[in-house]
Amino acid sequence: VQLQASGGGLVQAGGSLRLSCAVSGATFRAERIGWFRRTLGKEREFVASIGWSGDSPYTAVSWTGRFTISRDNAKNTIDLQMNSLRPEDTATYYCAATRLIGRPQNSNDYFYWGQGTQVTVSS
Repeated sequence: VQLQASGGGLVQAGGSLRLSCAVSGATFRAERIGWFRRTLGKEREFVASIGWSGDSPYTAVSWTGRFTISRDNAKNTIDLQMNSLRPEDTATYYCAATRLIGRPQNSNDYFYWGQGTQVTVSS
């Protein structure tokens, strides 16, 4: 099972980025894909998750209205659209997969992780 996060980069405050998570693995089936982020000295924070088929998207309250999670069926990826970015959004963003049902938000509930993609927002 492999998760490949991409789309990070350097952007000015107020700008946008779209992160993508590609999941592969012949025998893999996830219930949900989540996006987390980690800044220096902090634990991973839950950002958003969505059912593998694109159902039940959920964005944590802290990012509701700015971040949107969706499934791109053409690319077979789970994407995180990030708008109105702020310097405090600077972090390494990870996608992860879980087989748990519901809307788990604890990183310990996600068993497969990608390598992370760096997002840097300049002021």
